[in-house]
Amino acid sequence: MLSESRFSKTVIDVDNRSFTLQILLFDNGSFVSITEGHEKIGGLTASIGTGSVPITTSIIPAKSESLFLKLIAKQISSVITGVNIVSAFIPKDLENKTAKILIDKIKEVIEK
Repeated sequence: MLSESRFSKTVIDVDNRSFTLQILLFDNGSFVSITEGHEKIGGLTASIGTGSVPITTSIIPAKSESLFLKLIAKQISSVITGVNIVSAFIPKDLENKTAKILIDKIKEVIEK
């Protein structure tokens, strides 16, 4: 069974929108899922943090918010060495304020 420090599930309410953030940390990477509404797998991006510049690629292209997905994957890989996979199911476009709050919350969890 996973300890609490390895798995985190948080619901974030911003501007009448509810996002579920799930983070699973491993010794050699992480899996991060961001969903709005139903918990579904969305666009998938993988980022490998081995040096100063992470290598990032899209596995399943996102219907929207692909830049947001890539940005999160790169930021995670700059903190966590290894393979980091990010999934985002976000049906509606994000406002800048909402995206910033989500990014800040993810960074808060992975930097613990």
